[in-house]
Amino acid sequence: MTRILVIGSRGQVGWELQHALCPLGEVMAVDRQQMDLASPQAIRNEMRTVAPQIVVNAAAYTAVDRAESEPGLAMTINGEAPALLAEEARRLGAFLVHYSTDYVFDGLKNEPYSELDPPNPLSAYGRSKLAGEQAIQSAGAPHYIFRTSWVYSARGQNFLRTILRLVREKTELRIVDDQVGAPTWARALAGITARVLQQGVSARGVNLDHFQEKSGLYHVTAAGAVSWFGFADAIVAEARAMVGRKTAALVPVPTSGYPLPARRPANSRLDNAKFSAAFGLTLPRWDTMLSLCLRELADDPTLLTASAK
Repeated sequence: MTRILVIGSRGQVGWELQHALCPLGEVMAVDRQQMDLASPQAIRNEMRTVAPQIVVNAAAYTAVDRAESEPGLAMTINGEAPALLAEEARRLGAFLVHYSTDYVFDGLKNEPYSELDPPNPLSAYGRSKLAGEQAIQSAGAPHYIFRTSWVYSARGQNFLRTILRLVREKTELRIVDDQVGAPTWARALAGITARVLQQGVSARGVNLDHFQEKSGLYHVTAAGAVSWFGFADAIVAEARAMVGRKTAALVPVPTSGYPLPARRPANSRLDNAKFSAAFGLTLPRWDTMLSLCLRELADDPTLLTASAK
């Protein structure tokens, strides 16, 4: 049976991967207690103990603003740890899947970014994620690097859950309206990852030649695009029954009106054409996925007050 190691089991995507990957083999999921990505020895020990055939790294330092004051820690987890994972994967003859971000770009382009566009991150977080990409590409192990954007889910800390909380607590919310991207549901991202991996896994095991042939960098986001304000407005409109009639007024503001420590790209749109051509798959529109995620919250309202599991 194919052994699959999922790193970051308590995160949004890692939580969903544990379920999505089960049909492909034996899934072993670890969190920071079992594999601390800030510890090179912990990475080596866990990789060699589990000896996986597929490694899916869904863990990362994601505190974008805090990374400005902790650039070393962000680089250790997002830049150096993926290098070790790739080195160990090569040593074991395993395949590596890693997630990256739209924040590797500066957002100055007017069109969606392709994989051929040169990165130019604006933040310490973006620089650390780009370093991780480059380290994996240099390590020699077959891999998929999936750049995605604006990930949210019914669990954990994310924009959707923050908006649902704040519209009940505040009278007014100022939301940036000049940054555009594709909100991507963690469950859909995990599901399409499983479908891509299924193409190289059979009852006989992992087809490394298949993965080697398609090894590379891909953009994987929801279809369509919206601003943060538009996303917040859609959340409130869709979730009106959950949050009640009295909700905070949403006020669109420019980035300059909502200063934060880390600079964000104004254009976070990613072109998914390469991914679709390689695997014959696409994610639905962002608003379709939002409706599905909010339906999960409506069916289990306890998730609104629950922390990440």
